[in-house]
Amino acid sequence: MSGTFVGMPVFSPTTQPAFPEAAHEAVGNQTLRGNLRHATHTIRAKREKAVAEVSDWSALREAGKQIKDHTLRHLDRYLVQLEEAVTAAGGTVHWAADAAEANRIVTELVQETGESEVVKVKSMATQEIGLNEALEAAGIRAYETDLAELIVQLGKDRPSHILVPAIHRNRGEIRDIFAREMSEWGRPAPEGLTDTPAELAEAARLHLREKFLRAKVGVSGANFMVAETGTLVVVESEGNGRMCLTLPETLISVVGIEKIVPTWRDLEVFLQTLPRSSTAERMNPYTSTWTGTTNSETADGPRTFHLVLLDNGRTDTLADEVGRQALRCIRCSACLNVCPVYERAGGHAYGSVYPGPIGAILSPQLRGTGSAIDASLPYASSLCGACYEVCPVAIDIPEVLVHLRERVVEGGQVTREGNKVVLKPAKGHAAERAAMRAARWAFSRPGALRTGQRLASRTRRFHPRTLPGPGSAWSGTRDLPPVPAEPFRDWWQRTNGGKDNAK
Repeated sequence: MSGTFVGMPVFSPTTQPAFPEAAHEAVGNQTLRGNLRHATHTIRAKREKAVAEVSDWSALREAGKQIKDHTLRHLDRYLVQLEEAVTAAGGTVHWAADAAEANRIVTELVQETGESEVVKVKSMATQEIGLNEALEAAGIRAYETDLAELIVQLGKDRPSHILVPAIHRNRGEIRDIFAREMSEWGRPAPEGLTDTPAELAEAARLHLREKFLRAKVGVSGANFMVAETGTLVVVESEGNGRMCLTLPETLISVVGIEKIVPTWRDLEVFLQTLPRSSTAERMNPYTSTWTGTTNSETADGPRTFHLVLLDNGRTDTLADEVGRQALRCIRCSACLNVCPVYERAGGHAYGSVYPGPIGAILSPQLRGTGSAIDASLPYASSLCGACYEVCPVAIDIPEVLVHLRERVVEGGQVTREGNKVVLKPAKGHAAERAAMRAARWAFSRPGALRTGQRLASRTRRFHPRTLPGPGSAWSGTRDLPPVPAEPFRDWWQRTNGGKDNAK
């Protein structure tokens, strides 16, 4: 359906198995489950304490939702305002319709500098478009400088969490990766490296320091873009972002068009909710903002700045009145840390750089539902609602999941690459469609529903404990609920609404 690319080549939707198959393999990995359980429970507990300190958390949450919704409704106007402000401050704005165009733009900009390496701030957008691979194909090496991203890169691995990409690795595994791979990328790991956090962090610091001091080109994303001033904002906890944003002479930022906020004042809300929801901190240790370029040889900041505004399916998502709320996401990852499905399956099973509940609604909208993995992602949830409860911008993820399930089963009109198209129902859902249509027929006919309920009650002794055929997938992991001895309507009529029983 779509040429939209969301992830590294190993995350290609054409080769990724459907979520149930990928999750089944992951669930059998006891080490992975132990790593995920420990990490998500720890982050979850810390977040609860940090949020509890804020007396107006509900009001902040609603404010964030309203700001995002307002911005999305007027996105065309604010993007033009942003471009004008960035240009006035000395920057250059580029527009990329998809991943291929964004990669081409960034590659050409790096080549124009004559450099063959870049340092990177952790960025979901550049992972989404596969920028590292595109640069490598052009003979340019990109060095990840976030600690977790460094672990993933050195391990020739894939990110499995939005905030903590190496959450699936434990300290022993990280030590082995550093000892084995660091020498191939630069400064080797110290002799006798142990798995203590302090030693691992020091090894990473020494390894990255030489890259920071040598690099002439930096690549980043942004957490927010301020339309009125052309300011970009990156929040992080390690200081690597500050180094990448201030030391290189050329800075290239690749940012999704939905990351915009209208005014500087709007940041007040998100700089309270984002750190508490993500790292469980009152504020991020490093909040870097930059507007355009610097003309001074001694001042911090880039002398050349390029902003690449990325669509890559976002405009199509914006056209969906229910699904567009996914574009509110501020990438805090709180939904992943409370999701029972993510905790057991891990991030790789989602087949995208966006795992967990937010990935289950974002990826199928950015890429379409034509592949096995994307058609299965809306079902990668128990619909418990925990993700909605913790979301700092009140994205009703269960509502969007149900909406996307309807799209998968029934098909219908959607927007893909700016055009209205009609999707055919996905294969393998004929029985589900038949069941839903039968239910619709029965629920719209009270007499038939009453007769069916009475018949089910009178034959309940003969009901199986599991469902046959396609229904076996559902009842294979849960018991069928027992049918009561009499329908509720009959009980209500017999007891006069429960009054006779009360006597």
